[in-house]
Amino acid sequence: MDIPYTVQPRPDTGLYNAKVGIWLFLASEVMLFGALFSSYILLRVGAPEGNWPLGWLNVPIGTVNTLVLITSSITTVMAWASLKMNQFGKFKLYHALTLCLAMTFVAIKSYEYHDKFTHYEITMADGRIFDGHLVKNAPDHIVIDGRAVADRKELFNLHAAKDHSHQQITLKRSEIKKLENYGPWHNTYLAIYFTLTGLHALHVIGGAIVIGFLWARGDRLWKTDPERFTNRIEISGLFWHFVDLVWIFLFPILYLL
Repeated sequence: MDIPYTVQPRPDTGLYNAKVGIWLFLASEVMLFGALFSSYILLRVGAPEGNWPLGWLNVPIGTVNTLVLITSSITTVMAWASLKMNQFGKFKLYHALTLCLAMTFVAIKSYEYHDKFTHYEITMADGRIFDGHLVKNAPDHIVIDGRAVADRKELFNLHAAKDHSHQQITLKRSEIKKLENYGPWHNTYLAIYFTLTGLHALHVIGGAIVIGFLWARGDRLWKTDPERFTNRIEISGLFWHFVDLVWIFLFPILYLL
């Protein structure tokens, strides 16, 4: 027995089944990310003055990643439009570009994560504070490319920092009281940053897997039922546009404000 309304729109909604399903799914996704965005706002508003990190993210890199994701939304629309015009070859091209752009986004995000996991705040036994990227990790000492600060609060607002110069500093392990990188455990800001961007990255990877499957295995369905295959590309495109939209909100909130 054939399932009805896989291609033709339903009389009650005016949409075919898959589109009804994806809109319901996206509604639940809005609630998920909405709760996390609300948490970020409440945590930031409730933070003591001067204790919320500013300037910790690389704006040029974030801007490039934003352009990458926006471009991928354009290519996925072009892939769907190519099928509408019965141009399967162009669909393969545009969908391949979408997949490449998705992987580029994940690669850039991975670079940003690596930067945080190799960035350390070090408190010495005598109270001195150092901050920088790990260069060498030896049994009796470490070498960082960073700077010393008189007060930990100087690390929070990098926009207001007067001195951004770094130098290689050697520190004896026996004199280190606390050594902690900028992972999600470092402070509240990084916890919510990794939660928001990590969940978004998982959505990008999940969407890329679907796009890759449709690109690699879509030939057979296109030959037997082109309209249904075109609808599947439209559904994957709607999810991809949602992923793009979430990043459009994440970028200014995390990188610019």
